[in-house]
Amino acid sequence: MIVRILGEDQFTVDDAAVAELNRLDSELEAAVDRSDGAAFTAALHALLNQVRAQGSPLPADALEPSDLILPPPDASMDEVRQMLTDEGLIPG
Repeated sequence: MIVRILGEDQFTVDDAAVAELNRLDSELEAAVDRSDGAAFTAALHALLNQVRAQGSPLPADALEPSDLILPPPDASMDEVRQMLTDEGLIPG
């Protein structure tokens, strides 16, 4: 799967990493639901760090459609709230 972190890069992430990404996505969604700023920041950074750690950056000149778009690390809770769907940021 190709994941874009807004303001950064696109990463190819193996499907085996999706379960952990979904777990972190659930933590992020729960923090947003509680309006817990500290937990929100920690969960967002953990999710993005996991994508960076598990993914391989695509070359800067690659033009690939993203399967998933994640907010930048400095996104506000309201910005993330607007990006959330019934399944969080990551479907599945």
